[in-house]
Amino acid sequence: MNADLYKRAAAERALDFIESGMRLGLGTGTTAEIFLELLAERIHGGLAVTGAATSRRTEEKARALGILLGDIDEIAPLDLAVDGADEADRDLNLIKGGGGALLREKIVASSARRMVVIADSSKLVERLGRFPLPVEVLPFGHVTTARRIRNAAAALGYDNPPIHLRDGFVTDSGNVIYDCAFGSIGDVRLLALALAVIPGVVDHGLFLNLASTLVVAGPDGVEVIERK
Repeated sequence: MNADLYKRAAAERALDFIESGMRLGLGTGTTAEIFLELLAERIHGGLAVTGAATSRRTEEKARALGILLGDIDEIAPLDLAVDGADEADRDLNLIKGGGGALLREKIVASSARRMVVIADSSKLVERLGRFPLPVEVLPFGHVTTARRIRNAAAALGYDNPPIHLRDGFVTDSGNVIYDCAFGSIGDVRLLALALAVIPGVVDHGLFLNLASTLVVAGPDGVEVIERK
């Protein structure tokens, strides 16, 4: 089996959490798109749900698949959000934002009673940080903001981490993203707080206390990890 098949296996398992009548948060990324395709098959079979998309890309794909969408301000609170992750640990801390939708993903996840994360086993790590952390930044003064990010990281003991502007990319909200290669993150909550208070930082890709369930598929099958 390859990663795409593992992603599909995780997405299929997530369908077990879906019930007719639910209001769903629909994630962004390759695994989330597989889930959309499988969800659409169930909808064509009679399942009735309403979705809130986390990105324009997800919105376009969902509409093309015939998935009913609503305005999150009108349908929240959501019953369930289903999304992928760039990294996850067994405490269900996540790094997200590789697809550039972290702000809307976090708004949708925070609006849901439950968040199910689907991933192939390569995304499950002992400690977050192998994947560079995306940080969404206002375009105005973004170079200065990046300098503040670097200084805040240094104060926490991250030695001159590479921080790169995602070239040519603008988020759905009109912001830019800096990918921050902090390496192994010791205290995810402390780093999240340090980033959140920097002027110019809109949000970051650390998703803490949001995921309820992690569905991971790999060579040994599908594992469901619940928040402790």
